[in-house]
Amino acid sequence: MVRHILAGATLALALVACSPGTSATASAQAPASAEAVRHPVSGLRVIDLVVDRGGKKLAFKVELADTPEAQAKGLMFRTELGDFEGMIFPSDVPEARAFWMKNTPLSLDIIFIGTDGRVQNIAADTKPYSLDSVKSDGIASAVLELRAGRAKALGIVPGDRVSYTLPQ
Repeated sequence: MVRHILAGATLALALVACSPGTSATASAQAPASAEAVRHPVSGLRVIDLVVDRGGKKLAFKVELADTPEAQAKGLMFRTELGDFEGMIFPSDVPEARAFWMKNTPLSLDIIFIGTDGRVQNIAADTKPYSLDSVKSDGIASAVLELRAGRAKALGIVPGDRVSYTLPQ
C-alpha cells in the first residue's frame, strides 16, 4: 500500500528514512542466510517476529518492507493475509509515522512500535482504500501490519514488546 508519511518532509525523503535499520528491540544483526525465505506474492524476505504479551510469546512470519519501493507498495492490492502473517516497516531513523490504505482491499491493524521496542498505539480495523492518515502517537521505530482484528483477538495492547532481527 502506498505510504503517506507525515513528518514534514516530502514523500521521497520520508521513504528514504524508512529504509532498513535497527530492530524494534536492539538485537544483533543475524548473518545473511544462504537462501532467504521469500514471500510467494510480494517476493519480499520473510522474517520471524515475536510479540511478548507479559510472558506469552506470539510468533509471526512477516514480510520485510525494507526498501523505499517495498514500503511504498506495502500490502497494496493484497486480498489475503494469514492469521500469523504480517508486514514490518522498519525505520533507520525513528520518526512520527503515518500510513494510509490507498489501493488496499484488506482491512488492517496498524501497530506502531516505539523506540523502546514496545507497542505504542494500534490503529485497529482500518478502512480499506481510505486516504485518511493513520498516525503514530509519537516517534516510531517500526510499524507492523496485521490482518484487521488480529491484535484484539490475540490481546495485543500498547506496552507489549515486539522483537525481530533484520537480516544483513
